[in-house]
Amino acid sequence: MKYTEEHEWLRVEGDVVVVGITDHAAEQLGDVVFVELPEVEAMVAKGDEVCVIESVKAASDILAPVDGEIVEVNEALSDTPGLVNEDPQGDAWFFKMKIDDLSVLDDFMTEDEYKEFLG
Repeated sequence: MKYTEEHEWLRVEGDVVVVGITDHAAEQLGDVVFVELPEVEAMVAKGDEVCVIESVKAASDILAPVDGEIVEVNEALSDTPGLVNEDPQGDAWFFKMKIDDLSVLDDFMTEDEYKEFLG
């Protein structure tokens, strides 16, 4: 897995990248009460707002970590947003993207680098 400074994780599954938020981000948000997911087949650019997460504390945006096409969303989060708190780095993934060049993921942090980033 790779990690962003925005506390997202990226996992390659075949030719797609699965995107979610880290345990740290889920803890900071508190109890998640709503998740707005992107549209399947949407083309997004790095930095675009893709999802909105609302918690008892705040609303946060999930940004596209890379350019690509949204090919699947985790519909379970619409019905059960609390999954984000229960299993942020597993069942609570947000979306899957198809990207042209998987080597762009080399620019992101490894797990050890992310832990160091958190301090």
